[in-house]
Amino acid sequence: MGQSPPVVLGRENSLCDSFTFLSSSSAFISGEGFGDEIAVEIVDYTAELPDECLAFVFQFLGPGDRNRCSLVCKRWFRVDGWSRHRLSLNAQSEIVYSLPSLFTRFDSVTKLALRCSRKSISLTDDALLTISIRCRNLTRLKLRGCREITDEGMSAFAKNSKKLRKLSCGSCMFGAKALNAVLDHCANLEELSVKRLRGIHDGAEPIGPGAAASSLKMICLKELVNGQSFAPLVVGSKNLKTLKIIHCLGDWDSVLQLIGNRNRNYKENLNCDINYGSSDSNSNPLMEIHLERLQVSDIGLSAISKCTKIENLHIVKTPECSNYGLVCVAENCKLLRKLHIDGWRTNRIGDEGLIAVAKHCSNLQELVLIGVNATHVSLSAIACNCSKLERLALCGSGTIGDTEIACIAAKCMALKKLCIKGCPISDIAIEALGSGCPNLVKIKVRKCRGVSSDAGEWLREQRGSMLINMDACDTDCGFEASVSDIGVHETGVEVGQVTAVGASTSSNGRLALLRSKLGHFAGRNLVACTLRRWSNRDGEFELH
Repeated sequence: MGQSPPVVLGRENSLCDSFTFLSSSSAFISGEGFGDEIAVEIVDYTAELPDECLAFVFQFLGPGDRNRCSLVCKRWFRVDGWSRHRLSLNAQSEIVYSLPSLFTRFDSVTKLALRCSRKSISLTDDALLTISIRCRNLTRLKLRGCREITDEGMSAFAKNSKKLRKLSCGSCMFGAKALNAVLDHCANLEELSVKRLRGIHDGAEPIGPGAAASSLKMICLKELVNGQSFAPLVVGSKNLKTLKIIHCLGDWDSVLQLIGNRNRNYKENLNCDINYGSSDSNSNPLMEIHLERLQVSDIGLSAISKCTKIENLHIVKTPECSNYGLVCVAENCKLLRKLHIDGWRTNRIGDEGLIAVAKHCSNLQELVLIGVNATHVSLSAIACNCSKLERLALCGSGTIGDTEIACIAAKCMALKKLCIKGCPISDIAIEALGSGCPNLVKIKVRKCRGVSSDAGEWLREQRGSMLINMDACDTDCGFEASVSDIGVHETGVEVGQVTAVGASTSSNGRLALLRSKLGHFAGRNLVACTLRRWSNRDGEFELH
């Protein structure tokens, strides 16, 4: 909603005169079997509606509906043209002949996506130059598979696109020269995303910082052979808030050390300025860092720990990182609110690092642990000290069982969303969740072989308002799972919007069997005994 749909080339001129809308006119229909003619008056209720209001209505339509509306009459065709701010085009070489007429109609485009499949020849430098001349107000550009665009073409485009704020390019052939031209001429650039650029290779010239160094707020580097060539840009971007480095080759410790040293120098200069009665209010340190599938070690984690304002940190599939690096981050980045760790089952990050997080990061709201063998020792510490924890995902861990889940159920009072996937838990853990976590509204249990469908039905009966998604259950109301709420990406974990499961239709006998089984465990007071063991050891875990 609110996004302008892509257009169909070649239709605007041929069909706009073929449709007219009847306005305040009368049509006489001869009724079969009746002697009199019936007068039907057709009124155009949009005739008095201002063009701006009509354009606002168009924003709520999907791509197909909006394209069809543009064919209703000449007025709707015209309003649709000047009110479209977003276009997505098939960027094949033949598009060059349609560009003048296309951007004559859509003269207010600010967001443009150009995509070309691998089997086709993409548009060339001449077409990109035409676009830059026609779209003087362009603020966002996305290029995908435009392999015929060269460094010279991007340089010419950058000179005409002074208002560009966001650039995303992937699977293209241009390289460092093109990006340096963009950074030099697009002084308002705020976001740069680069993925699989063939021109960024070993020996490529350094990139940045350029005129955009003061405006860049987000840099994302994905699947690059020589991503280290972006080091001058990353270090020189004074207002950089978000840095994402994903699946890029080479050693990244040295780059992260430069980032850490920059932040340390910034703090030293800031202290000097304060002592002399002045400060640079425009300097904003890093707040979000994603490190995924990289050659980075504890040296790199120790370096970024100098960025003390970090609130969101992802350490995903970095096998050389250990508890030592995580402890450094926890001790210095005390504002941490979101922490995602995928230990890749290397057992190098565990209780020691997580206890440090519990001790120093009391503002933690979201924790995702994948392939991390945490136990009730660290989970109890987190539950006791991170009182603001609302979202928790525990996936692929062989050490997280009924004891750990019972600990979470007893102590995570603020928890709202819980995901358990591929962990050796049983119905006993589900029983603990039935009476614990009073604020829990969504729970997802997947690939936990010890959990029966009866447990899900029992939990649904105990917590009727809770949205439950368990792969052992048979019923599903059709809500699709999403990870947008918790922000887990490209890790195969789904945590956020969970599937709601409808009321059970199973027989009372199955529920009675479950109750008797759970009652047997309750009679032995297993959960209570377990909780007493933790309470007796709380002195070890409550960190202040």
